Amino acid sequence: TPKYNLLYEAFGWEKPVYIHLPLIVGKNPDGTTSKLSKRHGATSFQDLVKEGYLPESIINYIALLGWCPKENREIFSLEDLKKAFSADRIVKSPAVFDYDKLKWFNAEYIRTKSLEEFKNIAMPYFKEVFGDTNIDFLKVASILHQRVVTLKQIPEMVEFINKLPNYTMDLFINKKSKTNLENSLLVLNYSLEKLSSLESWTHDDLYTCLLKIAQDLELKNGTVMWPIRIAISGLKVTPGGAVEILEILGKEESLRRINLAIEKF
Repeated sequence: TPKYNLLYEAFGWEKPVYIHLPLIVGKNPDGTTSKLSKRHGATSFQDLVKEGYLPESIINYIALLGWCPKENREIFSLEDLKKAFSADRIVKSPAVFDYDKLKWFNAEYIRTKSLEEFKNIAMPYFKEVFGDTNIDFLKVASILHQRVVTLKQIPEMVEFINKLPNYTMDLFINKKSKTNLENSLLVLNYSLEKLSSLESWTHDDLYTCLLKIAQDLELKNGTVMWPIRIAISGLKVTPGGAVEILEILGKEESLRRINLAIEKF
């Protein structure tokens, strides 16, 4: 049936091979299981790809539904699957399609990509946010590479680079970083002065500059990094820290956003 075309393609079967395949069920919110359907999520290969899953991670996960490899491993390339698969290892009990497990597989496959490969895969999602904006996509990819679980997350994760969101002042208050409104304003004013005079806007130069600011103000590094990151991102959680975001935004836009934060105070 069409549902099993993927197996024929994956294992290189040239003609139908009839084997017993276990029923695949979905997990319901109450913990019970039922026949896999749209209410559980995307159920076709094409729909899963549209949801941001890599084809190879989908194939790897599907191959392990109801089939137990001899080796104690989970990550298989397509070639490895062809070599390892044998019908006698198929189990008869129903297999649960676990979307959380699929996300784990997808994240693992993304991590195995080189930064350049990941940038190319992510490019359609970057274009969705940035269009033809002149931006270093490799640097954007570098802050996402180890954090993205599905490619569909990318637009939401990088939108702040394109447009500073409207944020509230309470974001500057953080117990762990020991920041409050008073020392945050102090950091932003001093940082604006020091960053404005910075001639080279590289990662290393920015990092050295922020450490020197902390030293001059006799504050912890985190007490300096937090208000700067909030000012330039407008978000409590971001992919990448203050230094990485400053580098991506560039000098002019970074200083503009710090100025805006000071005006908020």
